[in-house]
Amino acid sequence: MKNSVLRDSILSRLRQMPGKIGFYYKNLSTGEELSYQDQMPMMAASVIKLFIMAEAYRQIQEGRLSKDQPVTIHKADCVPSCGALTYMHEGLQVTVEDLYTLMIILSDNSATNFLIDIVGEDNVNQFIEELGYTTTRLNRKMFDAEKSARGIQNYITAREVGDLLEKMYLGQLVSPEASADMIRIMKDQRLNSKIPFIIHTIPGRVPIAHKTGEDSGITHDVGIIFTEQPFILVFCGNETAVAPYERLMADIALELYHENQ
Repeated sequence: MKNSVLRDSILSRLRQMPGKIGFYYKNLSTGEELSYQDQMPMMAASVIKLFIMAEAYRQIQEGRLSKDQPVTIHKADCVPSCGALTYMHEGLQVTVEDLYTLMIILSDNSATNFLIDIVGEDNVNQFIEELGYTTTRLNRKMFDAEKSARGIQNYITAREVGDLLEKMYLGQLVSPEASADMIRIMKDQRLNSKIPFIIHTIPGRVPIAHKTGEDSGITHDVGIIFTEQPFILVFCGNETAVAPYERLMADIALELYHENQ
C-alpha cells in the first residue's frame, strides 16, 4: 500500500484488538496487498456459506442440479436464529435458488442446512480442495450442537476467503456467469452493520458484495467494494471483543474506500 501512514495505522489497530484477528486487503486494480495473520485458521461462522454457494453453482453449471428444483420445508428440520425459513409455515415449497439466496442475504441457517443436504458436504470440501485451499473446511451443519460440543467446527483463513472473492471478481469461480450471479446476490446483503456501515451513508452508494459471520466471540465480514479501484476486504475475528472490532471494520473500510476512490 502506497500510503504508508494508513498502512501502519491499520496494522497497529488490528494488533491492539483482543483475541484472534485475521485481515486481508487487495486492490484489484494495482494488485497491492496488506495482510495481518491472514493464514491463521479461524472458526468460520457463516462465512463458510460462500463455499457452499460456490459448490451449488458448480453443480448447476455441470447439470447435476437445477436452481429451480423444488424443496419442501419442514419445520422439524429447521434450526434457530438468523434467517426466514424457521418462521414460515409448515410445508412451504421453495427452490434451490431460494435456498442459496436466503443463505447469503439473510444468512439463513435452515436454508444452509437444506442446501448442504442437497449438494453434499463431501462435494463442498472436494471443491474447496480443488480450488487449492488447505485450511478452509466444512465439517458440520449450522447449529449442530452435538458436533460443536465435541469441538468440530468449520474453518477459513482470511487469505483463502480473499482468494475466493478474487476468483469471483475475475469470473474464474465456476464460470464467468456463475461468478457474476454470486456477486449479484452478495450485493443484496441485508446484514450491513460492519464493512458497509459508514460507507453506505455516502451519497451515490457504492456497491458492496459481502458476507458476514457471527457467533459468540466471533465476528467476520468479507467482501468486494466496488470503488473506482475495486478492492477486497476480509476481516476475521475469533475470541474477540465483537462490538469494538465491528466498529474498527467500519472505520478501516471507510478509510480504504477513500484511498481507492
